[in-house]
Amino acid sequence: MAVPLAFFGLFFAYPVAAIVGRGLKTDAGWQLGRIGGVLAEPGIAGVLWFTAWQALASTALTLLVALPAAYVFARLDFPGKQVLRAVVTIPFVLPTVVVGTAFLALVGRGGLTEELWGVRLDTTVWAILLAHVFFNYAVVVRTVGGLWAQLDPRQEEAARVLGAGRLAAWRQVTLPALAPAVAAAAVMVFLFTFTSFGVVQILGGPSYATLEVEVYRQTAQLLDLSTAAVLTLVQFAAVAGILAVHAWTVRRRETALRLVDPARTAHPPRGAGQRLLLGGVLLTVALLIVLPLGVLVERSFDTPGGYGTGYYEALSQAGSGGGTFLVPPLEAIANSLEYALAATGIALLVGGLAAAALTRRAGPFVRGFDALLMLPLGVSAVTVGFGFLITLDEPPLDLRTSWILVPLAQALVGVPFVVRTMLPVLRAVDERLREAAAVLGASPLRAWREVDLPLVRRALLIAAGFAFAVSLGEFGATVFIARADRPTLPVAVARLLGRAGDLNYGQAMALSTVLMLVCAAALLVLERLRPDKTSGEF
Repeated sequence: MAVPLAFFGLFFAYPVAAIVGRGLKTDAGWQLGRIGGVLAEPGIAGVLWFTAWQALASTALTLLVALPAAYVFARLDFPGKQVLRAVVTIPFVLPTVVVGTAFLALVGRGGLTEELWGVRLDTTVWAILLAHVFFNYAVVVRTVGGLWAQLDPRQEEAARVLGAGRLAAWRQVTLPALAPAVAAAAVMVFLFTFTSFGVVQILGGPSYATLEVEVYRQTAQLLDLSTAAVLTLVQFAAVAGILAVHAWTVRRRETALRLVDPARTAHPPRGAGQRLLLGGVLLTVALLIVLPLGVLVERSFDTPGGYGTGYYEALSQAGSGGGTFLVPPLEAIANSLEYALAATGIALLVGGLAAAALTRRAGPFVRGFDALLMLPLGVSAVTVGFGFLITLDEPPLDLRTSWILVPLAQALVGVPFVVRTMLPVLRAVDERLREAAAVLGASPLRAWREVDLPLVRRALLIAAGFAFAVSLGEFGATVFIARADRPTLPVAVARLLGRAGDLNYGQAMALSTVLMLVCAAALLVLERLRPDKTSGEF
């Protein structure tokens, strides 16, 4: 546990505590009264209210749209099912900047809705809600559908035999068994939307801001560290509560009904109702997921002179972007890949050690350690990034000019995915195998290499894929610490969208398409690595 604790203490707790301390502590002492003053400000109260209600609305809308798909993937067997499962998962591994860009191409300036009906939805709450549903659709399908596929259908059939109608049998038998999974999915969606940054930053305009966006505005634009510190504490408290609820729902799900092999529960569509439901889900996927991605690609080729590769060619020019970049935007691709590979290596080392420690120990301290590993998913990445700038600026840790600063920030987000992916597999390794190796003279390192590693190799590769994908798309912290001569893809996209002009807009679409293809390729590799029975908690 020493390495993960040192990593999180130095690169997470220390920067966050430093920026909070700088905002709330003066020569006269701690100014805790500032908390009440900030929360009482009308503008801040509006941000808090919008953050909460849009997260609730996004969660409800996501459940409403995605639960029918969870049933279809769990119970129905149809051609192209595996390909469609990969398609609906693509949005979840996409950076939020790309999600925002895709919906900007669909409903924003010159978008499809404006061309067809003269309607623009960017800078409206509807664009934000739709983008959140797009991003979190797979969370519900995977979480709820994964359990639904393993519920024994004979229990519901027995209720039907005893006289219950179809709806009553589902409500009294299946729904209670699914409730923990639905609750867990709802909590995860709420967490992701409560801390939304890239989507709201791009689609919300000046009218809407979540806590994360407001923290960025207070630090980067207004340099008001005291307000940013208060908002960070509020977000930290809210996220801690959300994670506590999530842990409770996961524990309930782990003690649910006895499960069966998913291959035994799926069947071809029966009757007009199931065929109609399948058609509705396919139509929803086409409109909600495929259409925004398709419009994004189409806009990247739609130049003023007609369809062509002009925007892609402009990415290689150093003067493109109206002076936005010191280097050609195309170099952001190589930068992102280098950073993501380094961040993946760090996340595997730290997350692998943390998962091993959690497997071999128990108790309140270990449960607290597990919760600490999850906090970077919800604590303001903007705060972490700005904290890096004000803490890692003196020897022996003067890293402000070092390239490793960006991978360190990205690894903070990748570690929780590594832990949650590897932990269930490590817990499933029979301890007697390790004991037998020790009796035969193997050292602990050799026992791990010859017993644990062959069993967890696939999970390790899946964890590496997740860490690579989330590192590639990290934006909140990277936007502060990425050097102007070495921008990442998400930072480059955001900078291009922040400047006027068709060329900047077209290059943003082109870079977003490249980033989408890289993330989709990583996802397809994950799908091929993932066994039939889900390994890991994601």
